[in-house]
Amino acid sequence: MFQKEAIVRLLRDNDPETVNLLKEQLIESGTKGVSALRDLLTLDDAGVTAHVREVLEKIELDQAHEEMTLFAHLFPDHGDIEQACWLLARCFEPETSSVKYRRKLDAWGRRLKMLLTEAGSSRERVQTLTTFMADELGFRGNAEKYYEPGNSLLSQVIETRLGIPISLAALYMIVGRRADMKIDSINLPGHFIVRYERIFFDPFHKGRILSRVDCEAILARQKLKAQASYFAPAAPRLIFMRMLANLLFIFERSGDKTKHDLILGWLKALDRD
Repeated sequence: MFQKEAIVRLLRDNDPETVNLLKEQLIESGTKGVSALRDLLTLDDAGVTAHVREVLEKIELDQAHEEMTLFAHLFPDHGDIEQACWLLARCFEPETSSVKYRRKLDAWGRRLKMLLTEAGSSRERVQTLTTFMADELGFRGNAEKYYEPGNSLLSQVIETRLGIPISLAALYMIVGRRADMKIDSINLPGHFIVRYERIFFDPFHKGRILSRVDCEAILARQKLKAQASYFAPAAPRLIFMRMLANLLFIFERSGDKTKHDLILGWLKALDRD
């Protein structure tokens, strides 16, 4: 109690240097004092609670970054891409809890599983999936703001119903898995797509089914000719590396060196080939 009173008194100090020094010390103490700091959020003092929230967010952010560094070093080729997505979201939105989003995904998986009972052929199953994801739920590519970091964070993709090819591909995989429908991500040069059995389709363009000719046209824009390796399923570690590479480009483009260097470190840890 005495320690909490001392913290409150110092956070109310009129000297900004005193306040900043205390906040730095609290951050350095890490997770040890988190529960005590959370108690201070109930105070009827906007100034103190604002400082406490800032400290808590930085502690949680640092913890998430440390977890990601270890995670990247240990992530196997066929690791859990959903787990990687939630940890990535925490690294940029430490206050975000994955619990409510997982419940939403579970509900979508149950709904899709029920809808699939009416589908006979593989093509009908794909059309059921894409109709559910694109038409009923409204997921589509964010062509207007393609380089927004939120397009790569699963929590934001779920909230806004907007994403980029790889984040939408991951979402289709995650929802499909809950409905016992195995969706593969395909790292097609120039455009990330997905496949169910032998059927290719494009989550960015509302699940449009792609013929071989369509895929070859995508490759032609990169001045490439079709080869078997382009159509092979991408391992989760490669998918995650591509997600991070997209964020790396975004932060390089925006000049955010701190986030750029952070992402670069995780990419180096993942790139063990």
